[in-house]
Amino acid sequence: MTFTVRPLDPFADAELVHGWVTHPKAAFWLMQDAKLHDVEREYMAISAHEHHHAFIGLKDGEPVFLMERYDPAHVELVGLYDARPGDVGMHFLVAPTDTPVHGFTRGVITAVMETLFADEATTRVVVEPDVRNKAVHALNEAVGFEIVGKIEKPEKDAYLSICPREQFMAARGAIR
Repeated sequence: MTFTVRPLDPFADAELVHGWVTHPKAAFWLMQDAKLHDVEREYMAISAHEHHHAFIGLKDGEPVFLMERYDPAHVELVGLYDARPGDVGMHFLVAPTDTPVHGFTRGVITAVMETLFADEATTRVVVEPDVRNKAVHALNEAVGFEIVGKIEKPEKDAYLSICPREQFMAARGAIR
């Protein structure tokens, strides 16, 4: 599977993203009750933020996932772990579909990780998924993440998980 990413446009993409983040399958995205203007406001703030960026992932030109990249020393994980230079935080959300394709989500997370590690300055990817999100824990493990501890965030209890570049490269070799 080949994916590309482009910067998210907070206005042009708001309706699309609103449908994704409010879908029942996106419960862990914590925007179930968001209105369209809430999504616009959230992504306007992200696009204006120096340390947080949002992207739309495409397959054959069609939007199929949302990806966020952030600096965990400045966003999301401030004070919750010892951030290192080269750490990059990540969130991803696959668009809901009525016709799931086996292996698609694994292809998406692999593409997200390849995109993040394409920047030579990135040495580790850091995530903080909800402890109850068993599906994403399995995906994270498949691409090389290891859970390093449980952390308490205001909105959830999360497993802080880290994937060094070498672990991703080793896992990527095993998944292809």
